[in-house]
Amino acid sequence: MISLLLPFLTYLILMVLIGLFFFKRSHNLSDYYLGGRRLNSWVSSLSAQASDMSGWLLMGLPGYAYIHGMEAGWIAGGLLLGTYLNWKFVAQRLRLMTFDAGDSITLPEYFSNRFVNSPIMLRVVSAFFILFFFLIYTASGFVAGAKLFSTVFSLPYLTGLIIGAAVIISYTFLGGFWAVSWTDVIQGMMMFLALLIVPIWTCLSLGGFAATVSELYKMNPELLTITRSIDGRPLSWMMIFSLTGWGLGYFGQPHILARFMAIRSGEAIPFARHIAMVWVTLSLMGALLIGLIANVYLPEPLASADAETVFMVMVRSLSTPFIAGCLLSAILAAIMSTADSQLLVASSALTEDFYHAFLRRSASQRELIWVSRSTVLGIAMLAFVLALNPRSGVFDLVSYAWAGFGAAFGPLVLFSLYWRGMTAAGAMSGIIVGGTTVLIWKQLSGGIFELYEIVPGFIFSSLSIYVVSQCAKCGPLASAIDQVKASLQRLSRSSAKPWRSANSNNTDHSQEK
Repeated sequence: MISLLLPFLTYLILMVLIGLFFFKRSHNLSDYYLGGRRLNSWVSSLSAQASDMSGWLLMGLPGYAYIHGMEAGWIAGGLLLGTYLNWKFVAQRLRLMTFDAGDSITLPEYFSNRFVNSPIMLRVVSAFFILFFFLIYTASGFVAGAKLFSTVFSLPYLTGLIIGAAVIISYTFLGGFWAVSWTDVIQGMMMFLALLIVPIWTCLSLGGFAATVSELYKMNPELLTITRSIDGRPLSWMMIFSLTGWGLGYFGQPHILARFMAIRSGEAIPFARHIAMVWVTLSLMGALLIGLIANVYLPEPLASADAETVFMVMVRSLSTPFIAGCLLSAILAAIMSTADSQLLVASSALTEDFYHAFLRRSASQRELIWVSRSTVLGIAMLAFVLALNPRSGVFDLVSYAWAGFGAAFGPLVLFSLYWRGMTAAGAMSGIIVGGTTVLIWKQLSGGIFELYEIVPGFIFSSLSIYVVSQCAKCGPLASAIDQVKASLQRLSRSSAKPWRSANSNNTDHSQEK
């Protein structure tokens, strides 16, 4: 047990030390949330991909492939395409435009600055949806961590949940974006190596790749067929759209987009894209192979409810305790690499888009950093409560939050970067329509409602942005929208005057260290 535990302890201590190292490097909100926009290509690419994939890559996707076979290849293909398109068409423009739009350090701030005289509600609604879906997303990371400690060390679920959450909170609280990004680099490399080593090692133990494929074919040839389910039925177009639709989510994930905003220059992005594509291609292939190979490698089949533990079960039976501890630490790395980013972005929504924008406009940078650290704790506690149910599935939680972000913000990000004709009213409608479509669609089942909610959410959000933006430019609707904007602006100014009057002698300490 000590040999198994040692790599975990070493890794956990290293993460906390990184948080302590960067504790004094955060002098303002730009440092705490975007690292001062000084990330190089290697750090930004590996950090983006590690925070993207999370424990889902080593638990959710292998578990899905274990149960459904090569059907999971549609998910991997959609994610691969989405990753490329995001780096190719979003990264550079978003880096430049967020800097030009008042040096925006959060997505809601960028949306607000993108439009002249945009209503304050645009920023509020954006921040609300970020908080809501990140609570679910962060909870999925906590659930994955609890399952990891429960499976590996036979700890009670609650004990595992407490340990994982405590470490994630500690270094995110201390070091902010710098700590999160550099820990992501280490975590990303650990995930990458584990996803290459385990399937190769397992194949060799089964007699080689050809022998492994032959055994899979004997067990069930449909496991190797991408166009049919494991029971032999052809996959419907709706199922294929649902699986590949995961790729649509990339354009609206705040924790991934933050890496684009933080890279040191637009010129560094092409090289970062190449690094990211190599990482994600090989990692997705490894995750699929792990799930497939487990069908012939494991002596006893896993129940559907335990499918997400397939990587852990394989590793423990494959190697010595010390090596198993090193490989299993990659799952913890995957979990932390996403949960820390989610906590940080959710904290930025509360601190910058609520507290700083409406309550304390003259707050010093030191005050804002400590408010940010406090909100990290508060959001983590709420996510902890959501994760208390041990029957929660990592795959289900991630798919829900992924769809919510992709539908609420994906179309808005793309339109904001490529269409000058979009209006603030169109942006507001896109967020609301996309987000609520996901919320409602998820509660329905049967027929067309079996379609993954990100697909209709993305489509309806895009249509809403276009139609409302066009309508807002002409006739009575434009006049009504202008009146609403004017009322909201008057309300904002009137609510701010008493505070400014009472604090007229306050000075700005934003340049203080």
